[in-house]
Amino acid sequence: MVQELTTDTKLEVIYPESDGQPMADNTKQFRWIVTIKENLEILFANIPDVFVAGDFLWYPVGGNNKIRTAPDIMVVFGRPKGDRGSYKQWEEENIAPQVVFEILSPGNRLKEMNKKLLFYQQYGVEEYYIYDPDKIDFTGLIKNEDLLETIEDINGWVSPRLNIRFQITENTLEIYRPDGRKFLTSIELEELREREYQRAEQEKKRAEQEKQRADRLAEMLRERGIDPDELS
Repeated sequence: MVQELTTDTKLEVIYPESDGQPMADNTKQFRWIVTIKENLEILFANIPDVFVAGDFLWYPVGGNNKIRTAPDIMVVFGRPKGDRGSYKQWEEENIAPQVVFEILSPGNRLKEMNKKLLFYQQYGVEEYYIYDPDKIDFTGLIKNEDLLETIEDINGWVSPRLNIRFQITENTLEIYRPDGRKFLTSIELEELREREYQRAEQEKKRAEQEKQRADRLAEMLRERGIDPDELS
């Protein structure tokens, strides 16, 4: 007699950490992705429960690795910073990214962008921003009940979640922090750090020169029999 063996094991679902697509199609798109992502990380550096990521796979539904997308930049309020291979929403207290950015390149297709819009709308995104750096075309959408609706007056708009301001000029999109400082590229940030370093070095040098002059004066007074401490 042959006994039939049955198993009740469940196959483990694998969630790939890459979709096989490049992060950007060109240097301009890549520069914008990095600039926005890095400046947002700087902005929220001291807030432990804000997670910022770029070109990062988001899986909103546990058990289904086909439902996924990789926003160019995403921001999640209510989740800790830290390394992850992907954003599995069911492991993150089921908190969806509230803000996402997409930076367009000539390779982006209308069908693809409409698909992303429906995805973000279905899975809980509150603010969705799209920038085409070639056309200087900036679009924002904000959640109204269950729909992401276009923000009519986007120029000068302040993000409710991020509290950053978007300003469209003739040549580019400018983004400003709540304190009025502009988002800067990595090169601009390095130039700013270098200027601050040089300024600090100059201040240090001036302080050392002042101390040397004071020491020489004190020595001259002592040579004349005068205690400089009694003059102070």
